[in-house]
Amino acid sequence: MYFRHDWAPYKGFPTHRTATGPAIRTPLHGGRDVANDASTVFDVVILGGGSGGYAAALRAAQLGLSVALIEKGELGGTCLHRGCIPTKALLHAAEVADETREAADFGVLATFQGIDIKGVHKYKDDVVSGLYKGLQGLVASRKVHYITGEGKLSSQTSVDVNGQRVEGRHIVLATGSVPKSLPGLTIDGDRVISSDHALKLDRIPKSAVILGGGVIGVEFASVWKSFGVDVTIVEALPHLAPLEDENSSKLLERAFRKRGIKFELKARFSGVEYTQDGVRVSTENGKQIDADLLLVAIGRGPVSAGLGYEENGVATDRGYVLVDEYMRTNVPTISAVGDLVPTLQLAHVGFAEGILVAERLAGLKAVPIDYDGVPRVTYCNPEVASVGITEAKAVELYGKDKVVTLKYNLAGNGKSKILKTAGEIKLVQVKDGAVVGVHMVGARMGEQVGEAQLIYNWEALPAEVAQLIHAHPSQSEALGEAHLALAGKPLHAHD
Repeated sequence: MYFRHDWAPYKGFPTHRTATGPAIRTPLHGGRDVANDASTVFDVVILGGGSGGYAAALRAAQLGLSVALIEKGELGGTCLHRGCIPTKALLHAAEVADETREAADFGVLATFQGIDIKGVHKYKDDVVSGLYKGLQGLVASRKVHYITGEGKLSSQTSVDVNGQRVEGRHIVLATGSVPKSLPGLTIDGDRVISSDHALKLDRIPKSAVILGGGVIGVEFASVWKSFGVDVTIVEALPHLAPLEDENSSKLLERAFRKRGIKFELKARFSGVEYTQDGVRVSTENGKQIDADLLLVAIGRGPVSAGLGYEENGVATDRGYVLVDEYMRTNVPTISAVGDLVPTLQLAHVGFAEGILVAERLAGLKAVPIDYDGVPRVTYCNPEVASVGITEAKAVELYGKDKVVTLKYNLAGNGKSKILKTAGEIKLVQVKDGAVVGVHMVGARMGEQVGEAQLIYNWEALPAEVAQLIHAHPSQSEALGEAHLALAGKPLHAHD
């Protein structure tokens, strides 16, 4: 799955704690081809082999259920092939480029000679290929009956694929998402592109406009700037990374200005036209920006049209399949997970939702997901990481006089100084109570969010975290120092 931040939560969900490579051969069962045998009824039939679908398949098979997994493309879906993994490989290549340019700052003599885009793609594709082969082997080892083909829900207990009907006692819909566009904005794959095209672009443009300042947009802006591209982000909302805490957004904007990444905020897109050498992007406030290409990065929409969902009684809203906290649709025999449902569009959310469904179907006690407790990371430079709720949301829930915040500047953290990174950790606490939000900006902050997740989900008090000894020097130490300060006993910070 892709950067699922670019989505506004479905109002029916609790938002705080008060609430194609080679196909895997289909195994034979008793000498029969079970995928094509009408007498076979699987315990679970899963339509879609992305993060949510294959996680459901692996866990269900582990629990002894018979599973058919149907995927029209490549096992692993968007996350592995067109999202999380390839984009992070590009971001690491970009980091290496920046470190080479800045090597002299560390006393290392190095010369940056440019970007070999073919070499970058080979590195990226090798990472994806290795993980893909591993996942294929894992699915085969769990005896999951994998079927390559375009499936369609044909009844409330069956999916049609490759001219055959696959029956199941329960169906899991996991057909994922695709890049969105705007009415009248045609993505041609050349000068006007989506993130899918950007991941395979065989050239480095001199300039680019990115429509959308959410996770997809800022990550590609970060990569392209490191590759030497003149980048301008156009965002209709007041801030970049608009779903993050406003302080994090402002810190990111400051860092992007320093890097030379331009952005237009509160700027609604009005049109694009072709020029002799590229495109001209216009905004409603009268600005025009010329560039080699336009990347449309306004989020992702669900893949549900024409797949038989509504015809078989499954309730949807704007293409999303509606589910309850146990991922059940309004049809008792059908569940749905991943980008197809209106929850956070994150691969690890898809994993969790798939596991939840599998365990529920196997008769285990299923625990609903607290989506606020899910770690969220934007892997640009600097990284933006968070878990819990924003200050604004805390004020809305508890009242302004009941919310306490603390900001810890990474300038006081030894390892961050060594890395020459700037940023902050911001804590949001209910007065005299638990920490309900952790918001971090800086290099490698995505690696610190694991501890932050425990702090939020275990409803830790600042004084409890302050008692934990953090390794020195480490960036995780900054999280400990922030809680020391919030508990009233700051160490490497002013009172």
